[in-house]
Amino acid sequence: MSMNDMTEAESKKLDAEIANLNALSAKLVAETYKLNAEGHQNDERFSAEIAKLVAETAKLNSENRWYPLVVGSGLTLAIVAIVKLFL
Repeated sequence: MSMNDMTEAESKKLDAEIANLNALSAKLVAETYKLNAEGHQNDERFSAEIAKLVAETAKLNSENRWYPLVVGSGLTLAIVAIVKLFL
């Protein structure tokens, strides 16, 4: 069937289908942009959370380095206090 053989009704039907497909395509493009934007926001949020966890880990590691010294000092003071009670 050539274009000349197509009736006006068939032509209008095809034009309507093309318009419908164009509208669906525009919706898909808009949804894609929206999903990409949400993904970018999630990336930023995850990066911020990771940076926070790294900072907390560094803080805990520095505190753990001093923990034996603090416990040892407390234990020494307790022993001195007990010895002083009995002397």
